[in-house]
Amino acid sequence: RLVTAMWTTLGANMLAMSVQRHDEVLAATSHLPHLLAYSIVDVLAKEEKSGDIFRYAAGGFADFSRLASSDARMWSDIFVANRVASAEVLGSMITALQGLKTALETSPDTQLGTDLHALFSEAKRTREAFINTHYNPTANTHMNGKSVVFIAGQRCSSPPQIKGRVRVPGDKSISHRAIIFGAIAEGRTEVSGFLEGEDALNTVAAFRELGVTIVGPENGKLSIIGVGRNGLSAPRKPLYMGNSGTAMRLLSGLLAAQGFDSELSGDESLTKRPMARVVEPLRLMGASINAQVGGRPPLQIAPAKLHGIHYAMPIASAQVKSCLLLAGLYADGVTEISEPGICRDHTERMLEGFGYPLTRSADGSTVSLEGGHPLRATTIDVPSDISSATFFLVAAAICPGSDVVLEHVGINPTRIGVINILKLMGADISILNPRSVGGEPVAELAIKYAPLHGVTIPESQIPLAIDEFPALFIAAAVAQGETVLRGAEELRVKESDRLAAMAAGLERIGVDCEMFTDGIRISGDPEACFAAAEIDSLGDHRIAMAFAIASLRAAGELRILNCANVATSFPNFVELSSTLGLEIRVEHA
Repeated sequence: RLVTAMWTTLGANMLAMSVQRHDEVLAATSHLPHLLAYSIVDVLAKEEKSGDIFRYAAGGFADFSRLASSDARMWSDIFVANRVASAEVLGSMITALQGLKTALETSPDTQLGTDLHALFSEAKRTREAFINTHYNPTANTHMNGKSVVFIAGQRCSSPPQIKGRVRVPGDKSISHRAIIFGAIAEGRTEVSGFLEGEDALNTVAAFRELGVTIVGPENGKLSIIGVGRNGLSAPRKPLYMGNSGTAMRLLSGLLAAQGFDSELSGDESLTKRPMARVVEPLRLMGASINAQVGGRPPLQIAPAKLHGIHYAMPIASAQVKSCLLLAGLYADGVTEISEPGICRDHTERMLEGFGYPLTRSADGSTVSLEGGHPLRATTIDVPSDISSATFFLVAAAICPGSDVVLEHVGINPTRIGVINILKLMGADISILNPRSVGGEPVAELAIKYAPLHGVTIPESQIPLAIDEFPALFIAAAVAQGETVLRGAEELRVKESDRLAAMAAGLERIGVDCEMFTDGIRISGDPEACFAAAEIDSLGDHRIAMAFAIASLRAAGELRILNCANVATSFPNFVELSSTLGLEIRVEHA
């Protein structure tokens, strides 16, 4: 326990293993490769024509024999200490090699080629799976690849009661920002509740590439050893943002102020999303930044000296605001941003938590800061993501007899549009034990089933619920009367055109709806029993989860295609759904 405590204090993640199992694992994964490397170099060195062998040896030999450059005394001692386990795994290797030797000597050419191809192909697949699992931070055990399909369906004559108490994963917006500000702060920032989804993990990987030491994440906890405002290093390769528009837009502001070249890339979905909304104001600040045709990623960024500006955002966007505030940390003078409507203020709250001075107007519509101040490391407890909690709020709202409590949910005033809208529709939601955690308001959300009715959604609530509308549309489909949303053009440039995707999916399950250029009209039915259907989520995680919730009121199975990106924001969605009473099968097409 004392040794564990020491290493944990130093930032290590400790895992327990028996001595015998440790010796077996290390003999196979470390000792055997070293033994083979030493042996092959020794065998070839003793060949009569070893001069030619080493003269013409190429990269393959250099790669394989690299381990033979290890410390000879140390490895001699290791094999003496672990001789039993090493001998066992070596015996297995000799048996396999003898089989290969026999095949090479006796098998017909056709059979030999077939057998070797099968052996090599399986070995290649195994190694790629190993690399993906252990060295790709975004690998997910059950939702990797575009071909993931959700299959869910209930008997709508008796939908299940959704009951239980759960804590959904950490807030994605805050998780991104914790990494960014922790990286450029001075000192060690400790984070708990971190979202271990693909988007946030890509941000971790990006900052490691920028020279920042990050320990974890492990069970939502990680440590960031900040390098200070001017301590980032030039990346050796493009920084991959995966599916995250948030990460790309925020990092574009930060990297525009650095003294090195960089490039931001993403997956197929992200490369279709507009980046001109950050490129243009960054250029006004003096940034050297280029996008592709149509203002799309990848983004190429070169060093430039930035100056502060006053920027009036044409639309309320927390991502644009945060991008410019990050650039403003490095700019000469004052950077001031005004917004036409309320949008998320996680960046402002976190900057204050890191001790950076900024000024906010009384109504929150304007924020300004002066460049050049340091950030001080802090401790961050990331609350549960209200966007993820929304799916279970809606599940309880559409299933009679349901009673759900969602723990430690962030209820930032700029994010509670979903609560406001559901309450307007008649949902029975209570906010319990409200409190402040690290500058962010947090509470338990309790919801019990109550009949819903259609509403005209106030435009003032749109920026407060912009990510929650796919799930809200499902609630509208079982509400009495019409629900109308207008002024929501922003939904068309999310991970998909969410207005079009949701309208198409709703029509397939039998819901009467009409799409507008800036919104949608949904005619709800409290007795709705959705038709069985196949729905393409278009790789949009929120579309996929919304229709998984809709399956609670379906007459048969809903087969939801392209669900892999659910791992970006809610990696344990399927498991948590099951604990509350919604069963979802995962299929790899």
